[in-house]
Amino acid sequence: MRKLFAQPGFPRLFAGLSTSMLGDSVMLLVLSMWVKTLTGSNALAGLTFFFMVLPALGAPVLGVWVDRLPRKGILVWGNFASAAAVLPLVLVRDAGDVWLIWVVAFLYGVSFVVLPAALNGLLKELLPDELLVDANSSLATIKEGYRLFGPLVGAAIFATAGGWLVAVVDAASFVVAGLLIATIKVTETPAPVQSTFRADLLGGVRFLYGDRVLRHVLAGLAISILVIGFFESSIYALMDAFGKPATFSGVFVTCQGVGAVIGGLTASRAVRRLGEIATCTLGLIALAAATVVCAVAPSIAVVLVGAGICGLGLPWTFVAFTTLMQRRSPNHLIGRVSTAVEVLVSTPQAISLAVGSLLVSLLSYRQIFAIIATVILLGALQIALTLRTEIRQHATAEESVV
Repeated sequence: MRKLFAQPGFPRLFAGLSTSMLGDSVMLLVLSMWVKTLTGSNALAGLTFFFMVLPALGAPVLGVWVDRLPRKGILVWGNFASAAAVLPLVLVRDAGDVWLIWVVAFLYGVSFVVLPAALNGLLKELLPDELLVDANSSLATIKEGYRLFGPLVGAAIFATAGGWLVAVVDAASFVVAGLLIATIKVTETPAPVQSTFRADLLGGVRFLYGDRVLRHVLAGLAISILVIGFFESSIYALMDAFGKPATFSGVFVTCQGVGAVIGGLTASRAVRRLGEIATCTLGLIALAAATVVCAVAPSIAVVLVGAGICGLGLPWTFVAFTTLMQRRSPNHLIGRVSTAVEVLVSTPQAISLAVGSLLVSLLSYRQIFAIIATVILLGALQIALTLRTEIRQHATAEESVV
């Protein structure tokens, strides 16, 4: 990590991203919590996350402009725009204003498409390939580390002062992030000569389809994410089953953060030792195991253990995949590849959020969690079987080095 932070520009980028991540950790759970508090509906609370992932359906169009424009500029102005987007939440008063929360969730979703795509491109400009996994791991660690207290702080502010103050704090974090990133000095590779908009639009999808490894890993992730969204609605049913208020979900997410910090700290070592493909597969297996623990838990204490295991699996899965995508994608396509991935991942997530909002009124949380665990294991199996040769080759190479 010392070599990583010695790279010019990365410390300021890390500081800016860490600040906006702090605002995110305070805000994100509050959006659904706010809807739950105003309406009393688990389904409507889960629907909040649906609006958040909906912009991903238009991600390829956004990806074209990410590749055509300077990535640093996108990150700077994108953070300022995100600050403006959350401020309308100060106007929310009662259940009749829930639509306003959903509008902000949608705009939040736009930033979740554009900013990570621009970040992937900027990281490739700032860092050599061998340090990408360290950058992804360090960012994942700080992001997940905020789960230790961010959701609790957000829930506490929401319960005492109201959601409007959470919105102001979040907006301020975006402004600070934009100002810090603006100070980075970087010479970006000029954008390639533009072809037709249609060709640019499909460039990322074509690359992913033609890359056998990325194609199969994405297939496994998509299968898993098809049910992961069920968590968002059923988490409140889980709280209800143990007699806990909606705000107690902040404790669940904090315990998830404990596991995620461990996962983030060990992800880069796991990727170097096992390879991106095997690490991603093991991360999915950990998520499935965590779901089983929560499903059979006799007490809320055991549920929180499951949350920790879930947190461990998340960084392993997504640090490994992000690093794999960054390494295998050419710089001039990274924005479109990133947004194409966003579509291929967020489309099943949007479906799962919508279906999850329905299932929570038809099935118990234990039945829903059983479905989640089974499908995630199928996703992990898809990756392990189709790419077993690549996994074996990395293991053989590591043995020869040792």
